[in-house]
Amino acid sequence: MIRRGDNFHTRLVNWAKIILPLVALGLLSTLFLLSRKVDLNDQIPIAGVDLAQRAHDQGVTNPSFSGVTRSGEEVSFRAQSVRPDPADRDILRAERAQAKLRLNGGGVVDISSQRGAANQADMTALLEGDVRFETTTGYDIRTDSINTRFNTLYVETPGAITGTGPPGDLSAGRMLLTSDPKTGDAHLRFTDGVKLIYMPAKSKD
Repeated sequence: MIRRGDNFHTRLVNWAKIILPLVALGLLSTLFLLSRKVDLNDQIPIAGVDLAQRAHDQGVTNPSFSGVTRSGEEVSFRAQSVRPDPADRDILRAERAQAKLRLNGGGVVDISSQRGAANQADMTALLEGDVRFETTTGYDIRTDSINTRFNTLYVETPGAITGTGPPGDLSAGRMLLTSDPKTGDAHLRFTDGVKLIYMPAKSKD
């Protein structure tokens, strides 16, 4: 004996087998119609980075190193960036270079420049571009370039300098900072047409 409920359930299942696949097909067709047309020839977007240039301009940012000269002065160096010279592997090119010298007598020398070039083979460096030479003894010197060494106390300006110091305003064709080989004391000398405008110290009275 077949019950009416069983007959209704059977018809419902049979209709569902037909209707549900049709509904699914309708949804899929709607999705395809609404979706944006894809151009298979479009290139994948990538960042605008020249990889060849980045490989060529290899270097480091904010590097620093320190050491001690043969006579005991402490030398430290840092820069905004450093990269190797493509023409000479012993040369390192630096931007915004700064050097600090701690002298045996307790004084400190700070040197800053727009750029620099360090030679790893002979432990020398050339600082160029708006070079400023300052000491804790009161000297504030400006020049175009300075030659320095890392293994001994040696600072030299190839060209003229201008600045101020404890005696007053001065200018000279050359400046040299070295240490006495016997005592180890630092000596700062100005040569080649030195001009000094003496400024006497004001009396406290």
